[in-house]
Amino acid sequence: MAARNIISWVLQVLIGLAMIFSGANKFLHLTDTVAMFGKLGLPAAITYLVAAGEVLGGIGLLVPRFVRPAALGLIIIMIGAVVMHATKIPGGLLPNGLPALGLLLGLVIILLLRRPAPAQLA
Repeated sequence: MAARNIISWVLQVLIGLAMIFSGANKFLHLTDTVAMFGKLGLPAAITYLVAAGEVLGGIGLLVPRFVRPAALGLIIIMIGAVVMHATKIPGGLLPNGLPALGLLLGLVIILLLRRPAPAQLA
């Protein structure tokens, strides 16, 4: 059980910081990010939603009470990123989409490692 906890915390911190950085970077370069999302056929509102979701989800991964909901929300964002890399972003899913795939896999692992323990019958 201790190894499971350590692995989960390492993933949570690494992915949490990566998501906070990614979302903050989107906000810092908002004009460019909105333009890039627009070229993908996405409305500007999605840019704000994704950037905020990444920052808040990244913070949520660092707060034990919010790990599972944060991971679920970030999984949705990362599925979108993987789909965009596979279908619309030049260069395709491999190799340019590997970071998105890696983050998605890490988030799924966090979700599985942090699932509630089954109830024990007395």
